Amino acid sequence: MFKALQETIMAEYSGQRAKNDVAEIIQFHRIQASPGLRAAAHSLCRKLEEMGIAAEVLSYPANDRTSYWGSRQFQEWEATAGALHLVAPEDQARKLADYSESKTALIQRSAPVKDWQGEVVLLEDGEEQAEYEGLDVAGKLVMTRGDIDRVRELAVTQRGAAGILFDGMHEQPPVYERIDHPDLLRYTSFWWRPGDRPCWGFVVSPRVGEQLRKLIKSRRAEGKPALQFTASVASRPYDGELEVLSALIPGQTDDEVVLVAHLCHPQPSANDNGSGSAALVEMAHTLSRLLKEGFLARPRRGIRLLWVPEMTGSFAYLAGNPERIPHMVAGVNLDMVGENQEACGSVFVIESPPAAMASFAPDLLVRMREELLTGAKSPGGSASYAPFRHAVTPFSGGSDHYVFSDPSVGVPMPMLIQWPDKYWHTSGDTLDKVDARMLGIIGGLATTYAYFLANAGDAEARWLGQEMAACFRARLARDVQAVVTDALVLPDAGKVALSWQRLERQMTFLVDRCREAMATLLRLAPTETSLVQGLQDDAVQAGAAELARVRGLFESRIRELGGASLVPPAVEPSEWDLEAATWVPERKFPGPVAVGAHMSRLGAEDREKWRKWLKEHRVEYGATTTQADYWVDGRRSVAEIVDLVECETGLRCPEVLVEHFHLLEQLGLMGLRQVQPQAA
Repeated sequence: MFKALQETIMAEYSGQRAKNDVAEIIQFHRIQASPGLRAAAHSLCRKLEEMGIAAEVLSYPANDRTSYWGSRQFQEWEATAGALHLVAPEDQARKLADYSESKTALIQRSAPVKDWQGEVVLLEDGEEQAEYEGLDVAGKLVMTRGDIDRVRELAVTQRGAAGILFDGMHEQPPVYERIDHPDLLRYTSFWWRPGDRPCWGFVVSPRVGEQLRKLIKSRRAEGKPALQFTASVASRPYDGELEVLSALIPGQTDDEVVLVAHLCHPQPSANDNGSGSAALVEMAHTLSRLLKEGFLARPRRGIRLLWVPEMTGSFAYLAGNPERIPHMVAGVNLDMVGENQEACGSVFVIESPPAAMASFAPDLLVRMREELLTGAKSPGGSASYAPFRHAVTPFSGGSDHYVFSDPSVGVPMPMLIQWPDKYWHTSGDTLDKVDARMLGIIGGLATTYAYFLANAGDAEARWLGQEMAACFRARLARDVQAVVTDALVLPDAGKVALSWQRLERQMTFLVDRCREAMATLLRLAPTETSLVQGLQDDAVQAGAAELARVRGLFESRIRELGGASLVPPAVEPSEWDLEAATWVPERKFPGPVAVGAHMSRLGAEDREKWRKWLKEHRVEYGATTTQADYWVDGRRSVAEIVDLVECETGLRCPEVLVEHFHLLEQLGLMGLRQVQPQAA
């Protein structure tokens, strides 16, 4: 159904051409809402126009008064120079950071400063009030490895520090730790909100940071004068514009398949995300040539290519073009697709959309990827497998698919990414880490997916429905067997019965999600209602058959343990479960919400209270709240959302979700209606 198409596209799609485009993109310093991003967008626009593709650079206001749905905007910013020097003692004098040498040496969006001179105050992370006791930081430079926004609030806003010197580095064991990057600089940025006190800052490597820390401590212990530094930054924030580059390969109707890559990040940022942006350019080149030469027919639907400032550009484009959203049948997000896996420690990942946005998209991508898992041979030569690492994961978010895949937007959008990357958000994300072969594989896959969906009709929908049904049955068998494996070793009959109850609930969830996914086939073939109904009925029957298959195993195990029934002992709901049943969250606008950009709306006392709570619950909060927001429809209670999130993520966090929705209400991002809980 798609193999001939895939062979045609893979033969034309050039990973080397894409890498050449990466080399051009990384000539620009592409900070969101900046002259560098604008120049990069116009450069790519000219390239697309030379291919004969209709393209335009769209501009949206960038200021601190504008919001696109729940996304608060910020001012445009540019910098032309910035340098930090250690000037005393004289025998230690040297330049520590220079924006002209490395754009990541300056904390992005730094405020201007001229000829500042002063000393540095050493902090560990500087994120707690107690660390500042007895310290005078007013007018001085504070050195930290901690969260920049938190340090800015405590050191700059509350205590009058002049600037921040940052020597932190990401870690993701076992792939990489701080010690693995002694000479790299971490990409760091301020994100100013109304009422913030702007400041400036610089970044040094872990090696330089350790040297400075030792020197500061030794001089302090010996009673010697503090180190003296000078700093200058030539920069300016101003009300400006945020650019989105849009290109269209037209179809026969107004419907579209949407491909997204974020164009932003500091120079060079080759893999993140020069690679995804270049992959879209090569997609445009490949499709344009194949269409012009008659190898491909004009598709039923258009193929929309978007190069955006990450997430903020997606919000701006969607909020600015609401009439286009109903015509977006599906999409894919390309973020960090060019990694040399050996150099970067990466895995090629297909990340599925959230369960609340179930669709045909992930099964189609995974099936198409299977055709590319060749190239390496077994010792006897009888089998072939992929010479690269690959995986499929549930939804996580963190990039533009997070915006499109919100059910209130309704565009099912998987993400293609290579993760982790040792050089992510560092000055080491350079062209030599980009692999033309992986660009060709992932870019060719995305191009095949895009054209297939753009041209899909009844026949393709029928095949895809059967593919989805096969995938669903395989997932059912795998998930049920995982529960059986754990349940049959439980030592208590009540726990076995509880495991059965959870399996029944999980089965209901999986069948419901499959039914929703099958319904999205009507986006491709609107008249195939009987096909969809049949596939949905088959899903219900498959779920019932799986439960029937293993029911006897549970009953037998319960009898062995002296129990008599699959009904578990009654469990009293927790205080938080009861509380969750009394609240129904309601959306105020489409799209997801992120609390961080809005916390400045709170008073200092409330902000500190919530900060401590968020820090205490950061793991559960990060793993569940975005998914919870997606389930909000104005009818479901928080208790129902807790159940759905547990089915999706395996985490049950009623306290976290109750408090999360109260925080969203306090920030004005969602409504929260109190109701009488339904009787059990």
